[in-house]
Amino acid sequence: MVLAALTTAAVVGASALTMVRPGLGWLVAALAGTAALVTAGVIRSGTSSPVADLTKPAAPGATTGAASARPGATGAPGRVAQAAWAAATVALVAVGTVRAAGWLFVLCLLAAAVTGTLAVTGGRSPLGMLVAATLPPAATVRALPWAVRGVRNTRPAGSGIGFGRILTSLAMSAVLLTLFGLLFSSADAVFADLVSGLLPDISPAGVIGWLMRLLLIGGGLLGGAYLVSRPPDLEGLRPAPARPAHRLEWTLPLVLLDALFSVFVLVQLTVLFGGAGHVLRTAGLTYAQYARGGFWQLLAVTALTLLVIAVAARRAPKATRADRLLVRVLLGTLTALSLVIVASALYRMQVYADAYGATRLRLVVSTVELWLGLLFVLVGVAVVRLRADWLPRLVVGTAVLALLGLALGNPDRLIADRNVDRYLETGRLDVSYLSGLSADAVPALGRLPEPMRSCALGEIAAELPRDGFWATNLGRERARRALDTIPVSGSITDCPGLRRW
Repeated sequence: MVLAALTTAAVVGASALTMVRPGLGWLVAALAGTAALVTAGVIRSGTSSPVADLTKPAAPGATTGAASARPGATGAPGRVAQAAWAAATVALVAVGTVRAAGWLFVLCLLAAAVTGTLAVTGGRSPLGMLVAATLPPAATVRALPWAVRGVRNTRPAGSGIGFGRILTSLAMSAVLLTLFGLLFSSADAVFADLVSGLLPDISPAGVIGWLMRLLLIGGGLLGGAYLVSRPPDLEGLRPAPARPAHRLEWTLPLVLLDALFSVFVLVQLTVLFGGAGHVLRTAGLTYAQYARGGFWQLLAVTALTLLVIAVAARRAPKATRADRLLVRVLLGTLTALSLVIVASALYRMQVYADAYGATRLRLVVSTVELWLGLLFVLVGVAVVRLRADWLPRLVVGTAVLALLGLALGNPDRLIADRNVDRYLETGRLDVSYLSGLSADAVPALGRLPEPMRSCALGEIAAELPRDGFWATNLGRERARRALDTIPVSGSITDCPGLRRW
């Protein structure tokens, strides 16, 4: 049953995926793969599934233990966590169906690879989550003999039919569907268009591409099903309890660091109240240097601060009430001061965007800074509770939510709206940059007066072909409808700084 579900999902995914433009096919493939892995999980829950230790090499001929995997007792994710990571994976892939921005879809795919791995492997500690990222390739190799044993089981228990007869039935179904589908297609043009949109390309290059996608998707799903059926034991991948340090050993560095942060925060408060005039009066300082330098410095400060908090929370003694109070005060102060630094960085980016306009990079930077602020809030909660075993999963979860929030906000349209508003107020506009945005920006760019409207929309309109069924995309469809009502002239050539379309 598992192999049949995986094969069906692999065929659906290989047929539905569109490699040129993201669209509905990616969501269908994600749903099919999720359904196949859920099938593997349901079958596992009804049987006694051993726990596989993929972190160690398997001995030749060795089998895993007979202990039953209990969610929560090993590194296997519980049902709630497993469902949450799976839902996040599908939601991230679904961005390609509603947004036309390719750069955003790439970011979502990278995040979906992380959440999908956590859905099938689990891992709660930082070390367990890092090891989990290395397991899927190894699981695919380890799953091959497991799949062979399943194929050799020619009559699965309770099925009443052999595996060979199932393959014969599937082959006969494919032949009959192909024969009658060709006849119906030749009889009706509308039905032929529908079938051609659903079926993959049957040219030599298309068949080779389909087979490559089938192997990649099938291999990934096979490894995922193996991990779901034999969850790895990642619970033991935790560092041993550290020897508590002497109170002076960790208190003095933190007190000095809090003092340094306090001085820096006082300077930042002066900058916040000083506004843009402070930037202009500062010798040798430009908006770009002020904002860009502050962001990268913030990233470095954030990483080091989180490292300091993690080490201090691990080494600081907590045996007495005074020790626990000291930990909360010093680390809580450091966390609160870091939040002010995050606010300062957000202000810097706001000043930068007001001066030079909104771009994708500046919007992503602002999103990252907001996520860092939320991260420090979570760290503050962990410091107050003096427990952080839940923090690693929330770090990844909040990052995924931030990315989904960015996608929900339609970033390319937000960028276009802000730049159009700025142009209507100041008369300044980077037409060349706006013409390189995705189709998501078309409704906002339609508010520009001529000739700027045609300059900004001409290239987008020229690169907006009709989508097939699997490439259906809500953002591109909305752009086509908007372009049907927005007059765009292709004869305008006087566009400052714009390449010809």
